[in-house]
Amino acid sequence: MFGLSLFPYFLIFIFGLAMGSFLNCIIYRLQKEEEFLVKRSYCPHCKKTLGWQDLIPVLSFVFLKGKCRYCQKPISWQYPLVELATGILFVFIAWNQLIINPIGIPSGSYGASNFLNFFYLLIVTSFLIIIFVSDLRYYIIPDRVIYPAIIIALIYSIFSIFILHSSFLALINQLLSAALASAFFLAIVLISRGRWMGWGDPKLAFYMGLLLGFPNILVALFLAFFIGAIIGIGLILNSRKTLKSEIPFGPFLATGTLFSLFFGETLLSLYFRLFILV
Repeated sequence: MFGLSLFPYFLIFIFGLAMGSFLNCIIYRLQKEEEFLVKRSYCPHCKKTLGWQDLIPVLSFVFLKGKCRYCQKPISWQYPLVELATGILFVFIAWNQLIINPIGIPSGSYGASNFLNFFYLLIVTSFLIIIFVSDLRYYIIPDRVIYPAIIIALIYSIFSIFILHSSFLALINQLLSAALASAFFLAIVLISRGRWMGWGDPKLAFYMGLLLGFPNILVALFLAFFIGAIIGIGLILNSRKTLKSEIPFGPFLATGTLFSLFFGETLLSLYFRLFILV
């Protein structure tokens, strides 16, 4: 029975691994300005078209010992790490949103709305992973990713009012949070003339506001700046960066968003108990 109860999560993990492989393809081809839906996968070094045995998430990397089968050039660790991260996050979302019984059907009071929210969170997480890796590796938050992400978030928020009986005030909250967060980052970009932050950050902040609303957007921003400061100081102390070095902020914003999506209310409650009510 215990094994059966875990089987749906195993399937979700496998699906997450496969989705992570697809996200890797999107990340690479976006910066190359190539199509990622029709063109077959190929080695970025020798351009050899890859077979199915080269594309098994994580396992192909292990069996090939991190090298291309054809040219023996190293395969980036990004590929298995993104695949594993996507699989783990998908399982966490399923565990967080759905209580699955041995035959894979949500138990208790969970129903269609939870399934809908579950798939929406999978899409949101996929967008954030692409943004995280693209900005980390290529110092860019692609418009071809952030604009569809914003549109889907808007449609879902409006859809929630009419189908999921969400509050109209919740939509206003999200829009105001998005506008204010984006304006904050836009001001930083304009004041610094793009030296402190890039133009993608205000767009990502708008997306964060739509996803989180107030006050969770504050949690996400605090975590982003806090984590960014810790890592930035660590890089400087290790002589990996200097005070004038460019450090992409998108990964920290994406990380703060994910934490706030799932733990925002818990972190706020903990904060009030520790610092406000004491």
